[in-house]
Amino acid sequence: MNKTTLPQLDLSAFHAGGAQRAAFLHELKTAAREVGFFYLKGHGVPDSLQQQVLDVSRQFFALPDAAKQRVAMVNSPHFRGYTRAGGELTLGQADWREQFDVMRETPLRRLHYGDQPWLRLHGPNQWPAELPQMRDIVLRWQDSLTEVTLTLLRAFAIALEQAEDVFDHTVADGPFQHLKLIRYPGRDHTDSEQGVGAHKDSGYLTLVLQGDQPGLEVLLGDEWVLATPVAGTFVVNIGELLELASNGYLKATLHRVVTPPAGIDRLSSAFFMAAQLDANVPLLTLPAHLAAEARGPASDPHNPLFYQVGRNVLKGRLRSHVDVANAHYGELEPAL
Repeated sequence: MNKTTLPQLDLSAFHAGGAQRAAFLHELKTAAREVGFFYLKGHGVPDSLQQQVLDVSRQFFALPDAAKQRVAMVNSPHFRGYTRAGGELTLGQADWREQFDVMRETPLRRLHYGDQPWLRLHGPNQWPAELPQMRDIVLRWQDSLTEVTLTLLRAFAIALEQAEDVFDHTVADGPFQHLKLIRYPGRDHTDSEQGVGAHKDSGYLTLVLQGDQPGLEVLLGDEWVLATPVAGTFVVNIGELLELASNGYLKATLHRVVTPPAGIDRLSSAFFMAAQLDANVPLLTLPAHLAAEARGPASDPHNPLFYQVGRNVLKGRLRSHVDVANAHYGELEPAL
C-alpha cells in the first residue's frame, strides 16, 4: 500500500457477484488486516442524503448556544444530544469538537440497577425545535449507514471463510447504533491540537463522512497518515470487537483528528455500529492458513468484551461524558 493514502474499495463489486465479488473480498481482507482503514465507494447511499446531513449539521451548529443547550446531552440519561467543545474526553483529555449524538429511537425502559444497567441506554433522542426537518434526515441517514455496515459485516464473514450469517445472532434485534454529527472549530478557538485524541473504536465497524476539510489521521507503523477527504466515499475502520472476534486477523487501528487551522472549521459525521447490547460475540475459528496470519495474542473467549457488550458500551459512555455520569449515574458507577 502507498504510505500516503488508504485503500479504496467498491462495495458495488460485492453485490455484483462472481469474479468481482471474489476480488472485492480479497481486497477487503487485505485492507482490514494490513491497515484497518479504507475508503468505501459504491455504497448506494445517495449523494443528496449525504449533502442534506452536512447541511443540517451546519444549520444545527450555527444555532444560538441557548438553543443547543436545550438539547444538551446532560439532560439525557441515554447519552443523546448536544455536547459543547471540550465536553467529551478521550483518555482523560478534552476533545476540541462540538457534536450532536443520536442512537436508535427506542421506547424508554424502566431504570435498572441489577445485572443489566445498560438498559438505561435505551430511550428517545433529543431534537431541536428550531430544525423540525433534522429528525427525519438524521434517522434516514442512520438507517442507511446501518444497512451498509450490515452488508460489510457479512462480507467480512465470507472473507474469513465463515458462514455468511456467523454474526447475525449478534445483530438480529438491530445492531447498536451510535451516530455523531461533529464540528471541529479552528485553531483560533483553542490552544489544543486535539480535535479527538488517539484511540481505537470499540464496536464492529465505523463509517465516517468527511466534509471538504481534512483532519482525520491514521497511525500506520510509526507514521500518522492523513485520510484526505474523497468525494462520494466513506472512511471505514475496524473496531475492537471485530479484531477480537478474528483473533487479531482484522486490525483495529489507532486514529485521531487534529484541530483545523485558524479561521476554518471541519464538519463530519461518524457512525459506530456494534453488536446489540445483550449479545455474545463469537470467537471465530479461522481456517489454518488464516489463523497462521492472525496477529493475536490469542483472544480469550472469557474476555468480558465478548459477552458484556452493553456493560462495556455504558462504561465507555460514562468515561467520555463525566457530566452525564454525574447527573444520572452517580449511584451506579461503583458497580461498574
